[in-house]
Amino acid sequence: MKVSDYVLRRLRAWDVEQVFGYAGDGINGLLAAWGRADDRPRFVQARHEETAALQAVGYAKFSGRTGVCVATSGPGAIHLLNGLYDAKLDHVPVVAIVGQTNRSAMGGSYMQEVDLHSLFKDVAADYCETVTVPEQLPNVIDRAMRTATAKRTVTAVIIPADVQELDYSPPEHAFKMVPSSLGGASYAPLPGDEDLARAAEILNAGERVAVLIGQGARGARPEVEMVAETLGAGVAKALLGKDALPDDLPYVTGAIGLLGTRPSYELMRDCDTLLVIGSSFPYTQFLPEFDQARSVQIDIDPFMIGLRYPFEVNLVGDAKATLTRLLPLLHRKKSRKWREKTEKNIAHWAEVMERRAAVEADPVNPEYVVHALDPLLPDDAIVTADSGSSANWYARHLTFRGTMRGSLSGTLATMGCAVPYALGAKFAHPGRPVVALVGDGAMQMNGMAELVSAAKYWQEWDDPRLVVAVLNNRDLNQVTWEMRAMSGAPQFLPSQALPDVPYADFARSIGLGGRRVEKPDDVRGAWEWALAQDRPCVLDFLTDPAVPPIPPHASPDQIEAATQAVLQGDSDRAAVVKQGVKAKVQELLAFRKSPSGKKR
Repeated sequence: MKVSDYVLRRLRAWDVEQVFGYAGDGINGLLAAWGRADDRPRFVQARHEETAALQAVGYAKFSGRTGVCVATSGPGAIHLLNGLYDAKLDHVPVVAIVGQTNRSAMGGSYMQEVDLHSLFKDVAADYCETVTVPEQLPNVIDRAMRTATAKRTVTAVIIPADVQELDYSPPEHAFKMVPSSLGGASYAPLPGDEDLARAAEILNAGERVAVLIGQGARGARPEVEMVAETLGAGVAKALLGKDALPDDLPYVTGAIGLLGTRPSYELMRDCDTLLVIGSSFPYTQFLPEFDQARSVQIDIDPFMIGLRYPFEVNLVGDAKATLTRLLPLLHRKKSRKWREKTEKNIAHWAEVMERRAAVEADPVNPEYVVHALDPLLPDDAIVTADSGSSANWYARHLTFRGTMRGSLSGTLATMGCAVPYALGAKFAHPGRPVVALVGDGAMQMNGMAELVSAAKYWQEWDDPRLVVAVLNNRDLNQVTWEMRAMSGAPQFLPSQALPDVPYADFARSIGLGGRRVEKPDDVRGAWEWALAQDRPCVLDFLTDPAVPPIPPHASPDQIEAATQAVLQGDSDRAAVVKQGVKAKVQELLAFRKSPSGKKR
């Protein structure tokens, strides 16, 4: 048995079912071992090492297991970095296995020799090790897997090419040998009774309680619902926690922040008490004013406690276990006025979204594209969204229900993640339908290449449905609107304008389904068609770049500044731009008629 054989054997012992990667001579020994092992664990071939890492992230996010990716030395290892940082910043467990030049060539400025410890010292700060002798195994693999899982982070194992070819010999019962064992212990840290009592006192004293949840609350859905019911609270969700609680509950206000909803903004603006569960939502300006609300935080990671807001009580613990102990200490609120106000705001927002989706555009309103998808999604669907304006519509127009899952690049906000995430989701759940919402910039960056991966593997999936929806507005739209709103700058065409690529034609050319949609009347039918197909499909929606992703707290001055920037940059589009502004005006007028609007 070679070292490379033993590496795969140990991964199998850790129940690793697939490894996402790309070949190179720095891992020839491992590739040969895969051949001898009958492709166990499964080698999933991406089109690029970056997308291999992103597929591992998507797999880990949707399976709840540790993702593993592999790449060759030098450029292969470098290409992994973006996907690995996505995992690190979103607290997702991923192990990277990379090759290196032979030990005899190290330090000699050799072909593809890169100082990999320096390269990975930040992204894999918790564990990065080079295997130089066979006796370091299984310890190095075990620690990489255990650390990634326990700390929800990235670890890296570097194996020089010549070491991969050595005969394996286990560590002996001897001095300076380090044996190892499989597995990691399950644990759920809990806060002390005194801290729980202090938290309960704050929550019981509040009259207008707001709850903010993130992905750390995903395993505590029943407990979060009981807390919200007991306290009469509204619940807002950070984007990574969109699937932590169903959107069809009447007190769930939806996403928070720049991509969030107005009810979430109002919930934070008007509350007197804040409970944050499993979230490190970074935008403090969307939380209550510092002197406005008493606050409690629950997080499993002691290093993430106390961030973002001056919390009065910090509870370090697993969300489910902590809430289970906290609930008996909470008193049911007799007054339901706060809850009723929140529910009215939510109902009103749904009407606003309906109207915004119905606003005419040239040729198709992107909000309508996602709004039309919402009722058609199967209850077990998985949805991925890319970074850009597509994330706005994902956050605001999709009503998660049933066992739906969804995610995006929450903290790194990297472009080009949605299609690799979708592929990772299909390998995690081959029997569930998956939809990827992608802007045309991200589609040109990574998405088109990974359609080739979908074409390679789809026939192995129990449910072959993978729908890639391209919002084709020929513009890097999110940045264009940020330039207008934040800098008062007109569109800079050399950096923002994108070519119109026939995405559906490309999909058909490689054996997938594809349709181009240029009329609003064809949008719903296209979704129905794609969700009924027997293979992955691409829907190329020709959407209007003048529909603005306006944040829920936008002021008339900001809207005016953005509008003027558009008009300065392209006077011929004035009529079209007015349609986008008209949508916001309609929203504001409708808001004036609501109870909270009258109060303002």
